[in-house]
Amino acid sequence: MTAVGSPRFAPRWLELRERADAAARAPELLRPLRRALAGRPGPPGLTVRDLGCGTGSMARWLAVRLPGPQRWILHDHDPVLLAEAGARMPATAADGTPVTATTERGDLTALTAADLAGTSLVTASALLDLLTLDEIEALAAACAGAGCPVLLALSVSGRVELTPPDPLDAELAAAFNDHQRRTDGDRGLLGPDAVAAAVTAFERHGWTVRLRSSPWRLGCAESALTAEWLRGWVGAAQAQRPAPAPQATAYLERRLEECAAGELGVTVHHTDLLALPGPPPGDGG
Repeated sequence: MTAVGSPRFAPRWLELRERADAAARAPELLRPLRRALAGRPGPPGLTVRDLGCGTGSMARWLAVRLPGPQRWILHDHDPVLLAEAGARMPATAADGTPVTATTERGDLTALTAADLAGTSLVTASALLDLLTLDEIEALAAACAGAGCPVLLALSVSGRVELTPPDPLDAELAAAFNDHQRRTDGDRGLLGPDAVAAAVTAFERHGWTVRLRSSPWRLGCAESALTAEWLRGWVGAAQAQRPAPAPQATAYLERRLEECAAGELGVTVHHTDLLALPGPPPGDGG
């Protein structure tokens, strides 16, 4: 997760979603990322900071897809998740060169350009929508100041599709999105508005931003994840708008029965964002 005081993600939830996350991430962003990393000055090798690393699923997915020796710095505020992330890092990169990892515990929203000095790449997964506008702008400023590319995967877009449809789908989706935009203490979370805010923030620094869709497509093979997602989705909607509780409870029971019977399909839309220093090629800037 992210800032100090944020709720802890259960390792079981992170384990359940890892395969769906890996299938959803947008591989087409890797080509421009590799080009940008290959063109960086200095000795070979990458220093990669993974923000809000959880159990390290982003690092496990990406490290084996990038060439060259890599040093990963895994950031999280949860020591249990950090220990697991560090222990489960792959040993080698795409070309067989070594991958090493260290962990740093603390509030990643306080990172500055000075903290990121020498960093080749900043990554995060399922993080951006948990930040505030000020935190996103500070992150963009820190990365721009350090000149390091940024790959932010799996930010919620606010759209879900369930098959077969149900009359309560739209109402629950709207309540869930409001919950994603809630005020947490003194932090106003952006939820589905975070990607647009990040695009504006990076482009303000003259950076090129590429976006790609990265949806979860959940079916019979992911029934355990689908059931857990349903419980969390409906629960958050009820927390935001408690009035329709009886209908929501009956809805959840129906949907869980459909899931157990292999009759439910769910698409949860996300967006992957790649921000690179400078204007796009051929822009003349």
